[in-house]
Amino acid sequence: MVEIGSEVAMRWIALGCAVLAACPALAADQWVVRTDRWGNTFSQSLLIEPGASEGTLDGAPARVTRNGKSILIETGDARFEGRVDGATINGTATLPDTQDRTKRVRHAFTARRIASADGPPRTHRYTPADFSNLFSADRAPVLVIRSGDTVQTETIDSGGVDSAGKTRALYGNPQTGPFFVAGAEAGDTLAIRIDALTPNRDWADSLDMLVGRAQTRATAARAGDLGKPVRWTVDRARGVARPEGRLAGYEIPLKPMLGGIALAPPFGFAPPSTGDTGRFGGNMDFNEIGAGATVDLPVEQPGGLLYIGDAHAAQGDGETSQFALETSMDVTFTATLVKKSRIATPRVETATHLWAIGQSGTTEDAIKLATAGLTQWLEQTYGLTLSDAAVILGSAAEYRVATLAGQNVGMAAGIAKARLAGLAAAAP
Repeated sequence: MVEIGSEVAMRWIALGCAVLAACPALAADQWVVRTDRWGNTFSQSLLIEPGASEGTLDGAPARVTRNGKSILIETGDARFEGRVDGATINGTATLPDTQDRTKRVRHAFTARRIASADGPPRTHRYTPADFSNLFSADRAPVLVIRSGDTVQTETIDSGGVDSAGKTRALYGNPQTGPFFVAGAEAGDTLAIRIDALTPNRDWADSLDMLVGRAQTRATAARAGDLGKPVRWTVDRARGVARPEGRLAGYEIPLKPMLGGIALAPPFGFAPPSTGDTGRFGGNMDFNEIGAGATVDLPVEQPGGLLYIGDAHAAQGDGETSQFALETSMDVTFTATLVKKSRIATPRVETATHLWAIGQSGTTEDAIKLATAGLTQWLEQTYGLTLSDAAVILGSAAEYRVATLAGQNVGMAAGIAKARLAGLAAAAP
């Protein structure tokens, strides 16, 4: 196990080999190239074999010319001229003007080499030092991992409180991360398998609340006094939770889940808050994202930059109480990179179902996105036509309300794996 304490959390300035206890030779170097475009950081992934003259920049062929410490990287109509200093490059990028491609504009850039040792998958232990209230591409990675590596870590609750009852971050679903997956580039998919999800304290919090999307006018007229906090006792030995107060005789089974799981969004988008959702995932609050589930998310930034948080001890469909059983959690996950595989929406695979998540401002649009995502999944996995997929969905599709509590409605379109058992997978 590789032990990464909070005092040595990753920062962009220290992504080289010195961060790791050992750094065996790489099969290929990955550099994160960060260009300052009028005050906006544009990140790209450069992959190149050590000493080679050819590589790729965000998947496009790149020619690399070295002369001592000087380096020239050329791809398409872009040129990066810089000076290599160990695990860093500093220089100037010459790129087409965004408004007139016949003109050329010079921008400063830096690049950092990512340390990612060869060898079998490893298990890392990461203890968070701080937390993020944004799904940001600019936050420094806390840990570099490889495809197939496993991470043992922890999350705090949506109010920023840890397992000891100490406030560690601002409320609003603060996240652990981001984790940088070596080799991940825009156009790939990252599959995150939740290996274990365990509450690490004996209480959780919710509200006596009905979100506006779940209220009729008559209900709203009576709901003025709702919104009060509810404390739950989490009985980890028995695997149940029960609310304090008048409902003390009521109890529910624990079903731990991650409300937040996301990758950083693409360049050109303001960093979403940790309460937001989109193609990148986010505060999806789908109660099937628990131990044993695998979440697929589209990679848009070098390394993907994975965030996790907002764990619940249990939650009903839709999170209609605004807060579910919010608590802190011990989390173990394994990240696997699927190269050159672009997906339209987040996906969740459980032992029994395939679920595609659609998230939008209206229920109708969320259903459309979820249906499109599930259709794409069937087409890609089984080589089906749209006609074939339509027949299957019409006979076996299931729909679940993931969340009604956020800025966006979340809908999940799913199908039981048993219904697909007779279909052959498409050739890779």
